[in-house]
Amino acid sequence: MNERIAILIGDITRQHVDAIVNAANSSLLGGGGVDGAIHRAAGPELLEECRRIGGCPTGETRLTRGYRLPATWVIHTVGPVWRGGQHGEDELLASCYRNSLALAVQHGIRTIAFPAISTGVYGFPMAPAAHIAVREVNDFLEHDPSIERVVFVCYSQEAYKAYEAELNKPE
Repeated sequence: MNERIAILIGDITRQHVDAIVNAANSSLLGGGGVDGAIHRAAGPELLEECRRIGGCPTGETRLTRGYRLPATWVIHTVGPVWRGGQHGEDELLASCYRNSLALAVQHGIRTIAFPAISTGVYGFPMAPAAHIAVREVNDFLEHDPSIERVVFVCYSQEAYKAYEAELNKPE
């Protein structure tokens, strides 16, 4: 397991990292799950900043302040809706992780926390989502030393087990 990667069950809105990643919808105006929790914890200023941004396409990222969160920044990324796996979902999800990490590096972010993007209401199956997440983070960290710590914050025991299995796979 990469010593720069951690996994835990918890609330991403309470993580003391430079940036948390929001599994946002394309409007960036809040929603359910992680997105709604982040908007509630950050306060109305986050919604106002997101309104000014004007949305985000699937697989891309946008950066805002963290406002009332312990994290200074929020990286919003829009994961794919699972439609059976034959519509580019894997590549779009991989793009969420790659683009989030690249945006973090551009802004001097050294520590970052990810939720299990697209595995809630968007229906991406947990095991393949964890595989993509861990693969993309490991690949990025192999080539870029500027990110010091990545935390996968899982919302359930199922998610934790899927990420743990991926992180403990022999290389």
